[in-house]
Amino acid sequence: MAQDDRSKEAQAGIAAGNEAVLKQYPFEDTSDFDDAARGLLGTLEDGLIPGADGKPVWDLNAYAFLDQDCPPTANPSLWRQSRLSSGHGLFEVVEGIYQIRGFDLSNMTVVEGERGVLVIDPLISTETAAAALALYRAHRGDRPVTAVLYTHSHVDHFGGVKGVVSDEDVAGGIPVIAPEGFLEHAVRENVYAGTAMARRAAYMYGAALPTGPQGQIGTGLGQTTSTGTVSLIPPTLTVTRTGHTETVDGIRMVFQLTPGTEAPAELNIHFPDRSALCMAENATHNLHNLLTLRGAEVRDPRVWARYLAEAVELFLDGTDVAFASHHWPVWGRERVQEFLSEQRDTYAYLHDQTLRMLNQGLTGSEIAERMQMPPALERAWHTHGYYGSVSHNTKAVYQRYLGWFDGNPAHLWEHPPVEAATRYLAFMGGSDQVLQSARKSFAEGDFRWVAQVVNHVLFAEPDNAEARGLQSDALEQLGYGSENGPWRNFFLMGALELRHGPVGTPTVAASPDLMAALTLDQLFDALAIRVDGPRSWDKTITVRWNLEGGERITMRLHNGVLTHAFGDSRPAGDPDVEITLAEADLRAVLLGVVPAADLTGRARVSGDPGRLAELLGCLSAPDPDFAIVTP
Repeated sequence: MAQDDRSKEAQAGIAAGNEAVLKQYPFEDTSDFDDAARGLLGTLEDGLIPGADGKPVWDLNAYAFLDQDCPPTANPSLWRQSRLSSGHGLFEVVEGIYQIRGFDLSNMTVVEGERGVLVIDPLISTETAAAALALYRAHRGDRPVTAVLYTHSHVDHFGGVKGVVSDEDVAGGIPVIAPEGFLEHAVRENVYAGTAMARRAAYMYGAALPTGPQGQIGTGLGQTTSTGTVSLIPPTLTVTRTGHTETVDGIRMVFQLTPGTEAPAELNIHFPDRSALCMAENATHNLHNLLTLRGAEVRDPRVWARYLAEAVELFLDGTDVAFASHHWPVWGRERVQEFLSEQRDTYAYLHDQTLRMLNQGLTGSEIAERMQMPPALERAWHTHGYYGSVSHNTKAVYQRYLGWFDGNPAHLWEHPPVEAATRYLAFMGGSDQVLQSARKSFAEGDFRWVAQVVNHVLFAEPDNAEARGLQSDALEQLGYGSENGPWRNFFLMGALELRHGPVGTPTVAASPDLMAALTLDQLFDALAIRVDGPRSWDKTITVRWNLEGGERITMRLHNGVLTHAFGDSRPAGDPDVEITLAEADLRAVLLGVVPAADLTGRARVSGDPGRLAELLGCLSAPDPDFAIVTP
């Protein structure tokens, strides 16, 4: 049977489920729409923001279709959230504080000072950040940037920095402010596991999906990721404690450090002279991720809830508006208190109830099916699982405390996917029998089961056209019914790649700026995780690097492990090769920019330089296009 590569309409059960959502929640409440439109000063006439090659990295008009009524192919609650998040332009939060929203996944905030402006969280790409700043200047005047602030260590909050300031500007005295630990975590996240995260992010954000009622409609947190140039300028001023105050360009700020919440390095900012509170990404108009589907360290909902409570205690009496680096602000002290308190209760409830059920012997997947949120939180739009979900967040809490193993010894040593799939098919009578039964389940609307069962056929027979077609249809229907933006994108991306093949990774965060920001210790660690262990078991190679300026680093490959030591610490035996060179040349060689054979003219080499080439030959290259829905 030939595979049908076309998108399908919503099946009856999905369409009915989506229609029922309209009766479940207060869609007549338009207060969020009023807040999202409040203070609009204008937007770009030309909706396309081009990159260096002239191709668009962002299209402001890509989501104009959301002005229509929600079709059966989308969950009305997610459609509503995406419509709210797709609004774009320059908005006044309060006098002196402005946000450019809808120009990327995140918001860029501009705070006016005595001489110029403080830019908070300059988006993902230099192109979108430059366009956002240009829009601000078109309406508020050509004020210089006098400071930059990163609220946390995720790329959508720093990647566009060179679109608003340059290295030379910062060297000339413009401060770049960030929380303690920012640079370490920003670099480590995007380099150590960056290839796998970026590939999975292609599914999570759906940047390669066509936008439209049957495609990508948003991520819940914003619309998608821009695809321009990612940059980084290291911080020059570090916030080390809650209560830390700074006045920059006449702008007075009081900081609250919140490590371990939405990011391992994050802070909130109070502007006492404007009665305004920036909540970074700790309180947005959705339930956030405790474990993002692209992959990350598991976040701690217990401390997240406590920091939200602390923010209320510290800042509420001096706050008339709360805004964040995503979505729209909340105005009015009572509303701010209600918003932050409900956000706090959401994370605390998920944490406490997961632990309660975990200690009754339930597994992560069982807890996810049983977890019900309190009615008051369920009624609040801003606690809905548009980005994180109750389902995968409860599993994250389980993982944080107990890890991947559910305690059942039958799950301790299961066959990996391909080997298990071939055995399942043999037990179930072969792929023809499985697909016949799965088509019956599809007709009955049990798309979850179809996806689970047909996955075995695909991993045993990845070229089975009937299986690919049925699986893509089932994933598509699951996407149509999802309230969660990343779930929809994951399901629809799976369908897309089954129908048309891999699309790669649209947004790559591991840019040259990020690689340059690696410490030498991190750079050697990044090499160690690329060593092909089995291929190098029998090799012992020692290389000593003497940097101009006095630093000495010895790296040794032994037993398939690449270790390094700074200073005069010596492994057993003399080095096979000793190289004296500038740090820039060391980085160029280790990053593969300069071949090891070219060191002769740039360094003093003693010993056998071929041993360095042999060591570097033991490194494997990561695969940015690895398969996800097939083996």
